[in-house]
Amino acid sequence: MKKIKVDNKEIEVDDHLTIMQACEEAGKEIPRFCYHDKLSIAGNCRMCLVEVEGAPKPVASCAMPINEGMSIRTNTEKVKKAREGVMEFLLINHPLDCPVCDQGGECDLQDQTIAYGAGHSRFNENKRSVKEKHMGPLIKTYMTRCIHCTRCIRFAEEVAGVNEIGAVNRGENMEISTYLEKTIDSELSANVIDLCPVGALTSKPYQFEARPWELKKTETIDVMDAVGSNIRVDTYGWKVKRVLPRLNEDINEEWISDKTRYACDGLLTQRLDEPYIRIENKLTTSSWSHALTKVTDLLNEYKADEIAFLTGDLCDLETLYLFKKLADQLKINNIECRQEGCNIPFTNQTQYSFNTKIANIEKSDCLIIVGSNVRQEAPIINARIRKHKITSNLPIAVVGENLDLTYDFTHLGDDLNVLSSILDGSHEFSKKLEAANNPMIIIGNSILNRDDSISIFSIIEQLIHKFKFFHESWNGFNVLQIAAARTGALNLGLFKQGNSLEKIYQSIEQNKIKLIISLGADELEFPRINKAKVIYIGTHGDRGANTADIILPSAAYTEKDGLYVNTEGRLQHAYKATFPPGNAKEDWKIINELSNMLSFDWGIIDLPNLRERLKSEHAELFEFDNNKINKYERLLANKAPTADFKNSNIEYLIKDFYLTNAIARNSKTMAECSLARNEAKD
Repeated sequence: MKKIKVDNKEIEVDDHLTIMQACEEAGKEIPRFCYHDKLSIAGNCRMCLVEVEGAPKPVASCAMPINEGMSIRTNTEKVKKAREGVMEFLLINHPLDCPVCDQGGECDLQDQTIAYGAGHSRFNENKRSVKEKHMGPLIKTYMTRCIHCTRCIRFAEEVAGVNEIGAVNRGENMEISTYLEKTIDSELSANVIDLCPVGALTSKPYQFEARPWELKKTETIDVMDAVGSNIRVDTYGWKVKRVLPRLNEDINEEWISDKTRYACDGLLTQRLDEPYIRIENKLTTSSWSHALTKVTDLLNEYKADEIAFLTGDLCDLETLYLFKKLADQLKINNIECRQEGCNIPFTNQTQYSFNTKIANIEKSDCLIIVGSNVRQEAPIINARIRKHKITSNLPIAVVGENLDLTYDFTHLGDDLNVLSSILDGSHEFSKKLEAANNPMIIIGNSILNRDDSISIFSIIEQLIHKFKFFHESWNGFNVLQIAAARTGALNLGLFKQGNSLEKIYQSIEQNKIKLIISLGADELEFPRINKAKVIYIGTHGDRGANTADIILPSAAYTEKDGLYVNTEGRLQHAYKATFPPGNAKEDWKIINELSNMLSFDWGIIDLPNLRERLKSEHAELFEFDNNKINKYERLLANKAPTADFKNSNIEYLIKDFYLTNAIARNSKTMAECSLARNEAKD
């Protein structure tokens, strides 16, 4: 700790802080444009000037470390004039676009001009004009507004890991560009819009949609992947206008993926707003009472072993709980939540969770990734791995396809037999695992749905118990889930031990299963279920609805209060930002009404009542502790022989990052992103 003075007030601060950080600890606000907590220091804008005793002129506080006994002044006349001068220079070429700029109302330049500017300008020269740049379907550029803070450049290089944005020329001819003027090839690219302090980079899909003060703001949770990024949903009436990130250092820091941010326009298209019944191969609208009566008739008509309950990837925990309760009451054993066809008979949460926890990735000292394209399956986790890699030179090995994960790694090939050589110590990477105190393994779902997945899981369990993947303060075993609802569904037991989706498909093809209740299951192999009658509860006229005999319209994640469990087992609350379209209902209410019509006396009146029931039966879901280390419970005994995997190729589950669920597939913006990426590959 060092003692310093800030405006004549003596404080003690950590040794490693800069003057800006020390001043903020003292409660002083320091203006800035180029500085950002998550990016390297550039010292470009000079807006953060302060006076330091003994220094001949004001210093840039963002780049100057503190010294013992330093005396800093943040509000002297000299500082005030220096900041006014900087602001005048920044505004020399800035166009008067405020009335039409989408940044208006939440613009750092506006705010700081009012707070620190001189209130007038002395410059009468012609303003510079800069040609707009193409950065893809998400980012709209107005480069004449750019003040060269280089936040976007540093984000692309340091966080996203794509060196596609940079500065060309010098002096007043300097321009920020993507060099080849192509779409930025990153799943995190649109975060530069939040970083830009002046409106040079704005949101292309949101252009001229609304002003910030017109929007209702709701803090909630993202469901586009299993990370559970914290977001803010901005709505205008019923319509979701935009999605922005919320700060959560334990999960997504202050970043979100492009799909999280822009798939929201899919909430407005192809929505199911009335119940439908298929009559003579044509879907016709129906009343809720008639549709629910038809559903109860079908449930009573078929035997329990002739019915299957399948759940999708976007369901909230309360609905999943009632869905499982309904299956239990009807004595239905054919229940499955793993749409990609996982074969592992899990018995404990530690066998399918991200046990290390996302924030603790930065404590690991060795990482092996098996069968996971982390960049597409969880871009936020991939960014956290990259952050740790570039700060600590973390040794990383990958078993699977040699992909661009945005950081350097040792490619061990796509032959799963390499796991056997790592296990017996003959592989070179075994030495790095032996030397590591906190090694991590990340397992992708793409190896858990294979015919030989039990053997693979057995070898992995032997491997993690041989090396130091577990100790009192560490659990390095991680399965990376790719669906928001998956961890919660597995916790509630929405799968049958020894069963799998493949066995359900076979039973349908053999006419053993004749009725399917689909709770938003849109990723099934639909040609394989066409022999059965399908009741679909969902939000969009997507794949699941197209094959359904009865459709019950439900609410999307922004249209209901709900609980979600992310891949690390963290329970989070999603809050209602808007309301379902037409006559659509919240999912749990649909299941509850069905139970009433089936004369099941559940006595559930409202959502708080439902959550009380859920908590009383599954209290463990509400007890997540970020500091608690979960002890891994072994699934398979250490008896399985080391297998020879003849079919060793790994086929990743995500074929197109932008089109992974019903909401994204109905998003015009996601379709444009998918097209732009495919064109870039060609």
